[in-house]
Amino acid sequence: MKKRLLIWVCLLLATVSQLKAQTGGRFVYNFLKFNYSSRIMALGSNLVSVHDDDPALILVNPSYISERHHNNLALNFTDYFTKSTAIAATYSYTFPKAGSFAFGIYGLNYGSFRGADENGNETGNFSAGDYALVVGWGRELSPNFSIGANFKTIFSFYESYFSAGIAVDVAGSYFNEKKKLSLTLLAKNIGVQLKPYSPGDREMLPFDLQLAFSQRLQHVPIRYHITLHSLYRWNMSYYGLDNPFIQTDAFTGEPQYPSKAAQFADNFFRHFVFGLEIEPSKYFSLQLAYNHNVHQEMKVLSRKSMAGFSYGIQLNIKGIRVGFSRQHYAVRATPNCFDLAFDFGELAQTHKERKARKLERITP
Repeated sequence: MKKRLLIWVCLLLATVSQLKAQTGGRFVYNFLKFNYSSRIMALGSNLVSVHDDDPALILVNPSYISERHHNNLALNFTDYFTKSTAIAATYSYTFPKAGSFAFGIYGLNYGSFRGADENGNETGNFSAGDYALVVGWGRELSPNFSIGANFKTIFSFYESYFSAGIAVDVAGSYFNEKKKLSLTLLAKNIGVQLKPYSPGDREMLPFDLQLAFSQRLQHVPIRYHITLHSLYRWNMSYYGLDNPFIQTDAFTGEPQYPSKAAQFADNFFRHFVFGLEIEPSKYFSLQLAYNHNVHQEMKVLSRKSMAGFSYGIQLNIKGIRVGFSRQHYAVRATPNCFDLAFDFGELAQTHKERKARKLERITP
């Protein structure tokens, strides 16, 4: 088991060889950075490390694909900006010999557009969208360690332009049942653009390296989440002259940049997402999170906003999960995400139990 875990960690670390080439470059398939789950959106839209039976989480964290999600289906819908909509469907099944797998599809549909040439002559309507087909696999190496991977086939089309690519997410997780502590390291979107939109113009995928952990408190129905993202690069802030938040000296006209300490603190916390889950019962939970990087990038000078904050609610009753969340980017830019998940095994068991009770009532 230790040998397998060491090999898996080496695979994760080997992806760092791509980092210098990708930092500051152009990225394609940015829809791969979105997370198609109301619970994940409510907790900051990054990696979430939770060792439970929510099937919507395994599309992001493949290391927790296991028998807990056997015969589970999760459906997600998000109304993004303007006419854009995001959809996702995930089904998990455990085969006796092959192990636990997840099958999914997700993507963004940008709606219909009116086309025109360089002279303004209309050429008809066209559509645009990005989609990915996913096959995931997970394995528990021990009661405390698990590994997993999601293989993604990517399709993208904008009017007459088409592109295709492949990518993989690899993850390893540690879970301590006694302390209710979960930790996951994820290397996301390791891949290549196979067919570029224009011949010879290949672009890089939005790679990310994330670390997340969560812990449910022993005597309080609260689970806290801390996620670190963009671990492959340090500088995530910008203090150039065209930054609208940079003030100038009234007498000299020179820009007044924040102190080095302030810049360090801002850049440091841009890598963090902080979240809370309040779980008063196993049937109901509330989520709340703050993403400092989103707040800094989306805030405006004219007014205060809730940019970077997100929240949601989830109900789990007799094999059916219903979730809703909302994330604030800017004024009137607050996507809503809806979830519906089914545990067919639990639903079938409930049906049998009800049937048995009816027989008991009519049996003399």
